[in-house]
Amino acid sequence: MLDVCLLGTGGMMPLPHRWLTSLMMRYNGKSILIDCGEGTQIAMKQKGWSPNPIDIICFTHYHADHISGLPGMLLTMGNAERTEPLLLIGPKGLTKVVNSLRVIAPELPFEIQFLEITENEQTFSFDGFTIEAFKVNHNVICYGYSMRVDRAGKFNREKAVADGIPMQIWNRLQKGETVTIDNVTYTPDSVMGPPRKGLKVTYCTDTRPTDSIREHAVGSDLLILEGMYGEPDKLVKAKEHKHMTMYEAARIAKEANVPQMWLTHYSPSMIHPEEYMGEVKKIFPAAIAAKDRRTVELRFAEEQ
Repeated sequence: MLDVCLLGTGGMMPLPHRWLTSLMMRYNGKSILIDCGEGTQIAMKQKGWSPNPIDIICFTHYHADHISGLPGMLLTMGNAERTEPLLLIGPKGLTKVVNSLRVIAPELPFEIQFLEITENEQTFSFDGFTIEAFKVNHNVICYGYSMRVDRAGKFNREKAVADGIPMQIWNRLQKGETVTIDNVTYTPDSVMGPPRKGLKVTYCTDTRPTDSIREHAVGSDLLILEGMYGEPDKLVKAKEHKHMTMYEAARIAKEANVPQMWLTHYSPSMIHPEEYMGEVKKIFPAAIAAKDRRTVELRFAEEQ
C-alpha cells in the first residue's frame, strides 16, 4: 500500500485555507516529501503525520513557494532529536541553496546528504521503490518526479519442487539473487512468475506541457499536475510565465490514459478552482480539483 497526501495546493503565496506546494508519500516504513513550501508543517500536523520519519525530500526547483518551508522543517526534525541522515534530491545547485537556507538552521543533530540531478532524466533506486526525475519547461531548471513501486512475480513453489531446486536457496531466489550451488546456477526466473503490476505516482508543477510529462505519466495510478489557471483568458499569461492551465493538464491526463488526475498549485487569484471543473471534465472526466490534505491509499491490484 502506498499512502499519498497532497499537503499543500497553493502556488506563489499561501492563503488562509491553502498552504504552499508539498506532497508526502509513505511506503513500507519510508516517507518521501516532494517540495516543502510555506505551511507544510502545519498541513502535516493537521493531517496527523509527523515530519520526523521523513527519509527523502525531493525538490522540483528552488522558487520560494517550493522550498521556503525547509529551514523550519529541519529545525523541527532536530528538536525531535532525530539522528538518522536526511537525503535531499534536487536540480543542480541543491547543496548551495540548502546551505544558504541553513544560515537560520545551522546546528542539526543529523547529517544532510545531497543528490543533485545532472541529466534530463535520472533514476534513483531505493529499497523497494524507485524515484524518477525528469526535466520540464519552467523559467528556471525544474523537474517532475515519478515514484514507482515495482513488484516481482509470484513464487512458483510447484515449479521449484518439480525442477529439484534446493529449498535452502528459495528465499535468495525470491529476493532476486542468482545462486550457484554444486556447480549449478539458478536464476530468479526459475522460481518466479512474470512481474506483477506495481504502483506509480507522477507529480509535476511549474511547467508548460512537455513530452517528458506525457511519457512519464503513462502507467501512473495517480497523476498530479499543476492547474495554475482556470480562467479562459489566462492562457497567454500561462505561456509567458511557463505554467499550465487546468485544461492543458487535463489533455495530458487524457493522452496518458491515467485512471485519475489531481490538479494542484493554483494561482492565488483563483479562489474556487472547482468552478472551472465542468469544462475540465469534458476533456478528462477523472480530473479532481484537489484541496489541501487530499489523501488516497493506493493498493496493489490483488488487494483492491
